[in-house]
Amino acid sequence: MLTGKLIHPEILSVLAQAGHGATILIPDGNYPFVTHANPAAERVYLNLAPGMVTVTDVLEAVLSVTPVEAAQVMRRDDGAEPSIYTDFREILPDDIELQPVERFAFYDEARKNNCCLVIATGEQRIYANILLTIGVVPPPADKAI
Repeated sequence: MLTGKLIHPEILSVLAQAGHGATILIPDGNYPFVTHANPAAERVYLNLAPGMVTVTDVLEAVLSVTPVEAAQVMRRDDGAEPSIYTDFREILPDDIELQPVERFAFYDEARKNNCCLVIATGEQRIYANILLTIGVVPPPADKAI
């Protein structure tokens, strides 16, 4: 029995197999992940109903078990910052800065072979898409190089 924040077996399995540099796409409910994500990436459907489950719910759970070194977000065409960016900044570690990427360039990033996992959400906020790059697990302090 698992007692951590993330208990979804399929997500845990993919994360356990992924390594440094692999990416995880957590898209909103409008994202066309069937055509705009790596076709070989594992898909997990958490989009139960509009508003359930949110991108921020998934982000918090994923971060509880996986180190992240980068976070790309979809930039609006008009350059305005979506309100969800504030939520992302509150949830992400302090040393991770959001990297806004133009919409079609974001799609290209999500299609790359290193995208190993897509977690579909029912998020209703627009531009609420985030592509996480998995970091490294540092060795214990007594074994650091």
